[in-house]
Amino acid sequence: MRFALIWGEAASGLRRNVTMVVSVVLVTFISLTFVGAAILLQMQIGQMKGYWYDKAQVAVYMCTATDTASPNCQNGEAGPDEIAAVKKALEAPTLSQYINKVSFENHQQAYANFEKQFKDNPVADSVTPEYLNQTFWVNLKDPSQSDVIAESLSNTPGVQSVVDQRSYLEPIFNVLNAASYTAIGIAALMLVAAVLLIATTIRLSAISRRRELGIMRLVGASNRFIRTPFILEGVFAALLGSVLAGVAVIAIVYFFVHGYLAARIASIAFVGFDSLYVVVPVLIGVGVVLAAISANVAISRYLKV
Repeated sequence: MRFALIWGEAASGLRRNVTMVVSVVLVTFISLTFVGAAILLQMQIGQMKGYWYDKAQVAVYMCTATDTASPNCQNGEAGPDEIAAVKKALEAPTLSQYINKVSFENHQQAYANFEKQFKDNPVADSVTPEYLNQTFWVNLKDPSQSDVIAESLSNTPGVQSVVDQRSYLEPIFNVLNAASYTAIGIAALMLVAAVLLIATTIRLSAISRRRELGIMRLVGASNRFIRTPFILEGVFAALLGSVLAGVAVIAIVYFFVHGYLAARIASIAFVGFDSLYVVVPVLIGVGVVLAAISANVAISRYLKV
């Protein structure tokens, strides 16, 4: 009976402040959708890093006949002896313990790959095989240990440069991280707006029922009994917005990520539906907790006045 009375008071407050409740629902929905998108983007970045960093190779570029800038290329193109020396160094126990696989690409193989990549580019017609580096492609057991290869071979005669392909991926991940942080920033501002709106809604609801609250105090109702309906109002509105945000995040993953992106970009492993088991509960939990705290603070301050 006591619970029915409390819920009846909460339902009455919701009916009296329908406009404000709808505002709370919408603001909570939008802000938590941004939060969910930011979490998914961070998961996607982590998954892509794990996938692409494992595939990233260290390229040991040998000198070509046109290389003169590098100190290691003063004798022109790397000859068979210099190539054999680099191969021996890679196969030696000092470096082989870090290496998973090594492959060598000569001029003709490099040119064939170049033609595949730039077959529609007019510049491809002016490139001949001898302009392209012969290259050792090194797959490491731990891609983060690429500095070992660079330090060991950078000063070797015939080696033009040692390049970790992960350096090409960093700018992409930096842009994705910036987008994620922007979404988090917008979400944080929206959450602050939601908290303030919930507090305002609860305070207005309390003001509209000040005569009822006065009577409840006179008959001996505790502050806890008085506060509970107001907290339920805020929690209900935020819960509805949180559930809508969860549905929006599910729709984003289902229709946009897997229905659109995955069908067009097959080379990237996108976040799966299992990630929703983490994201959706987090959104609902954040919405309910923030609503409960802001509503409790607002009504407690009002009751002290």
